[in-house]
Amino acid sequence: MNTLRKMALCALCCFAFHVAAQVPAPTKTGSPAAPGTAPRTTIAPYFQPASSSPSAPDADGFLRRWLLLEPIKKPNRTNTVFTDSYVRNAFATEYFPNQFTVVPRDGDKVTVAGEELAWHALDSTNFNVKLFRFAHGLNKPTYGVIFWAVTVVNSPREIQNARLAAGSNAASIWWFNGKETVDLFTDRRMVMDDVVSKRLTIHKGRNILRGAVINGPGMSDFCVRFVDANGQPIKGLTITLAGE
Repeated sequence: MNTLRKMALCALCCFAFHVAAQVPAPTKTGSPAAPGTAPRTTIAPYFQPASSSPSAPDADGFLRRWLLLEPIKKPNRTNTVFTDSYVRNAFATEYFPNQFTVVPRDGDKVTVAGEELAWHALDSTNFNVKLFRFAHGLNKPTYGVIFWAVTVVNSPREIQNARLAAGSNAASIWWFNGKETVDLFTDRRMVMDDVVSKRLTIHKGRNILRGAVINGPGMSDFCVRFVDANGQPIKGLTITLAGE
C-alpha cells in the first residue's frame, strides 16, 4: 500500500469518527448496544494471530505486529480532557506490575482493578492498528479506555539518526528502549507521522517499543514507523514478539 493510499485511509478514519458519534450510547460494558445479537468473539478482518515467523514492516515502514492488552477502563465522556498533565498522570498510574518493562507473551494475563485482562499477539491487516475494532471484536469496552501495546524491533545493524513517527486517535505516549520518545496530547484524530521524535539510535539486535493510547468516545487507532533523516521508511527491520 503506497503512501497516498494511506493518506486516503486516514481521511476515511476521520469520517468513521463522525459516524461513531452517531452510535447509540454505550452499554455498561462500554460497547454499542446491540439487542438480540450474540457476544462478539472475533477481531477479523482487522487482525489475525501473529505467526511464529518474524514479520517485516510494510512497504511504507509501518509496524503491524503487536502484543495488545485488552482495554483498561478509564471513563471519559469527552476527549477534551486529554491535556499533557492529564495523559501523563493517567499513564503514570500503575495498572499492572512492570507495565513499563514487561514484554508479555500471547495469552499472558494481568489483573486491573479486579478484572483479568489478556495480552493478544496479533498482526494488523491495516497499516493503522484499529484498537476500537480489537476491543469491539472481543466484546470489551470500546469507549473510555486505555490500551497498552508492545512490540520487539530487531535490527541487523546499529542505525543512528532514526526517528519514530506516530499518529493516534486520541492521545498516546510511546517509549523506545525504556525512554519516552513521542507524545501526542489533546483530542486528535489519527494522522500518519503526526508527531516525529528527536533523533534516536536503533540498536543492533533487539529493541523494545511500547505505547499507551487513551480515548473517550469515538474510534481508537494508531500507526507507528521508523524513518530516516529524510523521512523515508527504514528498511531491514524485523518485528518479533516475546519468545521468538
